Amino acid sequence: MARRALILVEGHRSIGFLYVNAAERLGLCPITLSADPTQYDYLAAEGIEAIRVDTTNLDALIRECCRLRETYDIAGITGFSGLDESIPTTVGKLCRHFDLPGPNPASIERCHDKFTQRQILAEAGVPIPAYRLAANATDVKSAAAEIGLPVIVKPAVGSGSSGVRLCHNADELAEHTSYLLGEKQVWRSSPRILIEEFAQGSHYSAEIMGNEAFGIAAVDFGSPPHFVSLEYIYPAVLTDDEHRRITDVSLSCLRALDLGWGPTNIDIRWTRRGPVVIEVNPRLAGGTSPQLVQAACGVDLIAEHIKLVIGGEWNLCKRHSHIAAARILVADCDGTLDWIDGDGRAAAVPGVAEVKLYVEPKTPIVRKGDFRDAIGYVIAVSPTLAQTETILRRAVDLIHWSITPFPTIGE
Repeated sequence: MARRALILVEGHRSIGFLYVNAAERLGLCPITLSADPTQYDYLAAEGIEAIRVDTTNLDALIRECCRLRETYDIAGITGFSGLDESIPTTVGKLCRHFDLPGPNPASIERCHDKFTQRQILAEAGVPIPAYRLAANATDVKSAAAEIGLPVIVKPAVGSGSSGVRLCHNADELAEHTSYLLGEKQVWRSSPRILIEEFAQGSHYSAEIMGNEAFGIAAVDFGSPPHFVSLEYIYPAVLTDDEHRRITDVSLSCLRALDLGWGPTNIDIRWTRRGPVVIEVNPRLAGGTSPQLVQAACGVDLIAEHIKLVIGGEWNLCKRHSHIAAARILVADCDGTLDWIDGDGRAAAVPGVAEVKLYVEPKTPIVRKGDFRDAIGYVIAVSPTLAQTETILRRAVDLIHWSITPFPTIGE
């Protein structure tokens, strides 16, 4: 009998190995299809089969899956978002082609372009920030004047806060517009820049599974102008009314965008007018979110997602009720990492669930103002928020590093 395989389109730095491990626990053979498998260290470390293929080419992926079916019984196909969020749409199309369980690719594609997503949510009456679409510097300046500074300026397509900046004045607006329109920014077609009202308030991340609002995390970011997440708390401390209103607006997003299969992650700001939707992502959140959920309530969202992908039913029954928190480690300057240590001591602190470092000595550190700035994380869990925060602070204080700044021009 052919071995059952789970096809993973591309990988993921923070949760890719969790999918691989969960698949193996479920008796599946994980196989990664990637344009560059070497970028995912865990594949070689875990001895996972990885095949080099152009993951932007649907026909090439279909051919590779057909070839794999000569050896394996393909039980399911899933994948990871990547910088441009295009992979989930491709996964949906692959699932349709092979008659496997999966999301509706048309619904996923509507979320892929944030301007299109904004239009649909606005038409459905979902509270969102004021927004405009721009193709050039003149459009950006005009849109910012209409909305009123400060504004958020970002690519209409992207993930992980890549290319996202808060602009307070005309100089910052011009500077970031030049960056987005410059040679370093890759556009698949003509530039599409989103200018948005800055929705000020506490930030929350709602985890939806199918049509069920499973949980809500509180997210804390670093200092503007960029949005680099520094701390997560799960579940967020909310009043019953706040929880109900965030849940209601999250479910209204599903109805508007015709979602409801598999996981969805929704970013929300609690503003003066209540919950305002920042972004809807038809996938599990990356980073530390799945680990936080498992630490806090004993539910492995990744394993449950895989069960759905292979045609089974998930079980979201919570096994306990704790408070988990994660601190994201971020370098304080660019340069070469001389050394980093203390992770072992931090992991030994009672109540610490996990410590992970993404970098090793001699790694060049170049901050980008997005999710790629993370050099590691620490997760702590306990029955109370105060105790969890104390554990987390104690563990983080044990981790130290040294960075030698890059030489300046002329040195």
